[in-house]
Amino acid sequence: MITRAGQGWQTALMELHGPRLTLRPLRADDAASVFAMNGDPEVMAHFAAPMTRDESDAWLARLMAHQVAHGFSFCAVDLPGAACMGVVGLLHIPWQARFTPAVEIGWRIHPSQQGQGYAREAAELALAYGFGALGLAEIVAFTVPGNRASWRLMQRLGMRADGEFGHPRLAPDHRLHRHVLYRLRAPSGAP
Repeated sequence: MITRAGQGWQTALMELHGPRLTLRPLRADDAASVFAMNGDPEVMAHFAAPMTRDESDAWLARLMAHQVAHGFSFCAVDLPGAACMGVVGLLHIPWQARFTPAVEIGWRIHPSQQGQGYAREAAELALAYGFGALGLAEIVAFTVPGNRASWRLMQRLGMRADGEFGHPRLAPDHRLHRHVLYRLRAPSGAP
């Protein structure tokens, strides 16, 4: 179910409702919750490093700016009684690679909420929105080969592996330079 959210410029933004959770536009008051994930070594194990509070706040500001510019972005994942326990959504990839320009799907879930299917439920909502309301022809996802939980989720979502690539923002000798790429085309009959 898709409903309109917010006031002012946010009236164009959407909320997506699943059986157990809601995806909604990120807000400035989500900063502490977002940092709880971005600063957590477990959540950020497959990224270059956990973020400082300033880095996390800057990341949140970029996501909010993407929402304003494009009408979609990574969103807060809310459960009843647990606001912003994750971030899941769609984002234009801001760098060049063999598969760009493209829109990626991504997720981060607080460790206390991992392993309960929330990332999958939220990702399914985001994919349906991307292929439906946004009319995207394809959505990609990527991670390092060692992030088994993430690429297994990509597979469960129906995404297909499309080889590896070197992440252009990491040095070739960086431990996380190599990434696996997954793709998902719009279902037949989608706009």
